[in-house]
Amino acid sequence: MVRVLVFSTLYPNAAQPNHGVFVENRLLHTLELGGIEATVIAPTPYFPSSNKIFGRYAAFAAAPRREERHGLEVLHPRYLVVPRIGTAWTPDSLFRAGLRAARALQAAGKSFDVIDAHYFYPDGVAAARLGQELKLPVVITGRGSDLTLLPETPQARALIHWAAQEASALVTVCEDLRRRLLGLGAPEARTLVLRNGVDLQRFTPGDRQAARAGLGVDGFVLLSVGSLIPRKGHELTIEALTRHPDCTLLIAGHGPLRAELEALAQRLGVADRVRFLGEIPHDALPTVYAAADVMVLASSREGWANVLLESMACGTPVLATDVNGAREIVRSPAAGLLVRNRTAAALAGVLEKLRGNMPSREATRRYSEGFGWEETARANRALLTAVGKAGFEHRRSIESVREARRHLATSLEGAA
Repeated sequence: MVRVLVFSTLYPNAAQPNHGVFVENRLLHTLELGGIEATVIAPTPYFPSSNKIFGRYAAFAAAPRREERHGLEVLHPRYLVVPRIGTAWTPDSLFRAGLRAARALQAAGKSFDVIDAHYFYPDGVAAARLGQELKLPVVITGRGSDLTLLPETPQARALIHWAAQEASALVTVCEDLRRRLLGLGAPEARTLVLRNGVDLQRFTPGDRQAARAGLGVDGFVLLSVGSLIPRKGHELTIEALTRHPDCTLLIAGHGPLRAELEALAQRLGVADRVRFLGEIPHDALPTVYAAADVMVLASSREGWANVLLESMACGTPVLATDVNGAREIVRSPAAGLLVRNRTAAALAGVLEKLRGNMPSREATRRYSEGFGWEETARANRALLTAVGKAGFEHRRSIESVREARRHLATSLEGAA
């Protein structure tokens, strides 16, 4: 039995049940295969008050210090984050919080063979320091902005490079991110792609008519799922709606731009066709996907957008901007279409093209079935097992990555 210490700020908690759910999902599907046991340290930023007037900061304070999720012990130690000016200090603060929690677990009789870290900066950097301190090998997974945006800062770039040299294995969730990581100087022989999957039992087409009736929608329905933040591009989807006067748009998500997006819909005269659903629990999303005709994702960047797979598994094709891993997901007309130019006009034009040749919902579902979790979970188990057994002294061996690759189909590793 290999004992894994999962370390990431991207992990759900009772106050933020949708936060980092993709990290939890990969872990749970890996654990289902047996041979591994896990404990999770998921640090949460310190904030003194859980009063809801403080918005998302209140959720940090509301997170429990310890909880059990799906039979796993999950610790949420606090670490200090100073908005805007404290980014450079965060890896050290995160490392210290993680070390205190790990030492407490060890004092209580827990032991570990490998650290499984997610998000390169600051999490992966802190995890690499934890590995040095605890004499444990480390696996780091890059997932999106940690490799597309944060390396633009010289200090972050340098620390990501250091962590990449220190880690036993480096994982990315798509080929685009793997290339970016190699561009940062990561050792190619210890780098591989483990794409995210979709739970094909949870996300199913379901009863489409009941889903539409429950949401009170009819006609052609667009859906956009994601936080109301600039990079998600909800404003582009709202503007594209002006060119499709017979469409209704549902937006599932919450965030600081809600008032601004509502005002935009009013100015453009489409407010009566835009509905803000707020944050939807992950388990309730299949009904929302099933009610829609097309799911739209107009992001400026995405590592591997899980919402695309979830939508397709529910039989709903997608329209997505061609960024990062999107073209590794949308590879067939059955999946939907990609938009090359990230403008409202381009979005509206490609939507018109998609509406003119809509795939059947059955075809979209069949396409999604090639993205289940099983193969990724097998490779992840092989990787964690091999790294854990190799130990800290042999952490730079490439045999662990070779073992994981033996469990992957060529299609999942792209050109790796």
